[in-house]
Amino acid sequence: MVLVSDKIIVSESVLTEYFCCHPALCKGFCCVEGDSGAPLTPEECVLLDAEWPRFAHYMQPSGIETIKRQGAWVIDVEEDAVTPLIDKGECAYAYFNDSGTCMCAIEKHWTVHQAPLRKPNSCWLYPIRVQKLSNGSIGLNYHRWHLCQPARELGTEKKMRVFEFCKEPLIHCFGEKVYRAITMAADNSL
Repeated sequence: MVLVSDKIIVSESVLTEYFCCHPALCKGFCCVEGDSGAPLTPEECVLLDAEWPRFAHYMQPSGIETIKRQGAWVIDVEEDAVTPLIDKGECAYAYFNDSGTCMCAIEKHWTVHQAPLRKPNSCWLYPIRVQKLSNGSIGLNYHRWHLCQPARELGTEKKMRVFEFCKEPLIHCFGEKVYRAITMAADNSL
């Protein structure tokens, strides 16, 4: 673990491992697999409550029904706010494009309309997972998932490290100064 600011600790693997999403091969199955929805911040819950009807036309009918039944977000077994799942499968906000790749209706709406929510930060930051530590610090960890083997291979081919792949969401969530500190820590670890 590397301390990059007074409150942010980054795992070594975020600095050294390679990653670059490859939706043509993985088909976006990170939005389909798993036993819980995407973690949400309190602000994202408020935005989803207000905004989901604006992008419902991008969603699957089963996703719309799930949200009407469960709400725009739910509390999972770990007491965290998350996106609802369709029958314990894909995220309620997921849809499939013509090539069968799972896509995000929230992000589609943001792309078309520059809406206030691009997609949940936990999705945008993936494969980085944010962990709130007991001392008030935040840990940024690399989540290594078997579904993402194509992303590891493409990242290795492009020589793109995890933090470089996540540059835009890292800056959005933590600021340019933190991103520069992460870059310096990565350069020092070489």
